[in-house]
Amino acid sequence: MKDEAAGDAQHRLFDLPRHEIEAAAPSAALATLAAQIPRGVRFGTMSWSYPGWRGVVYGANAAPALLADLGLTAYTKHPLLGAVEIDRTYYEPALPEVLRVFADQVPNDFRFLVKAHEDCTVERFPEHARYGKKRGEQNPRYLDAAYAADAVVAPFASGLGPKAGALLFQFPPHDAPDPKAFADRLHGFLARLPKGVTYAVELRNPNLLTASYAAALADTGAVHCHNIWTVMPPLLAQARLIPPPARSPLVIRWLLRASDSYEDAMARCSPFDRIVEEDESNRAAIARLVAKAAAHDVPVLVLVDNKAEGCAPESIARLARAIERAAMGPPT
Repeated sequence: MKDEAAGDAQHRLFDLPRHEIEAAAPSAALATLAAQIPRGVRFGTMSWSYPGWRGVVYGANAAPALLADLGLTAYTKHPLLGAVEIDRTYYEPALPEVLRVFADQVPNDFRFLVKAHEDCTVERFPEHARYGKKRGEQNPRYLDAAYAADAVVAPFASGLGPKAGALLFQFPPHDAPDPKAFADRLHGFLARLPKGVTYAVELRNPNLLTASYAAALADTGAVHCHNIWTVMPPLLAQARLIPPPARSPLVIRWLLRASDSYEDAMARCSPFDRIVEEDESNRAAIARLVAKAAAHDVPVLVLVDNKAEGCAPESIARLARAIERAAMGPPT
């Protein structure tokens, strides 16, 4: 029954009437700012279907119910939004036809970061009602390269084509007492995946961020996803542990500040229509890392969550200004 519902949700895209989502009026100031950002640096948000963005990304009368399926064309009208994350694929693999619908809504230089299905990265299913009879059980698809190649990589590559930016394997917090064993198994998994795709790996366990992990990425051509998330080490500390091959392209996800919780951030930031609380320290760290990468012609993909400061598009505008200042260097 659950699989049937998921299939219906995916095919709903093809049944929607033609409708154009209104974009917010373009800002000359943002367009000027976007022109100053180093070539190869792309910003995006984590999903895009937020009614609170009306007046910022979407027009005041944009229909909230249609944003998730048809809002991307309007989203791309924002001068600073050249990428986006698709996170629904973490819960259910996407058909290539569904990803192609999204790809058709954006220009050729736009890029997607797509989350891999959680079956690739969850070792034991959590004790949560949505897992039904699988709750608490070992996941037989964990780090199964054959499953990932067929159910995740193939639809990502064929559905998005040249607009495929990176495929993200996000490992949730879990019991991982042996970081070396994890790194070795990750290495085997990544080495068996199809070539020609940018694979990014995000950790939520600080103890797994080791030299063995970094070496596994570098040896297989994967990259580390630098993440600002509650218990993870600071951004620049992560970067110091990762060799250059494993941070090219540079992928950053700005999520939750240290010791913050999802629930507290949701309550504080909803409905995501404005900056609620600035995080200047993490913004400066991102700007420094991005400016350094851009100076070496390393492509950059920065994804920002609403819960970082309250409104992801507004955070991106402030981040872009910080990157412009960082690229210019200190005043003489």
